[in-house]
Amino acid sequence: MTLRQPHHDAVLPAADTAMIRQVLGACADLITWAGRHCGPQFAAAAADAAEAAGLSRAPGALAGQASLAIDCLDFAEPAPGAR
Repeated sequence: MTLRQPHHDAVLPAADTAMIRQVLGACADLITWAGRHCGPQFAAAAADAAEAAGLSRAPGALAGQASLAIDCLDFAEPAPGAR
């Protein structure tokens, strides 16, 4: 989705939010598992991906950001007019 203006908020249906949350959780789990079982080549690739996204190269940074993104969904303000 591309917002018309950078300051506009996105409003997603609950089902879309749930799907995004589920995928982010699976990604965080996969990244964590791979970090434990796939050795230094995976660690380097994950660090490169994190850096390319403007994140820290620290081990676990990518999985940590995925978890924080889940928190953003879980604790977002309700849409205007929602009860």
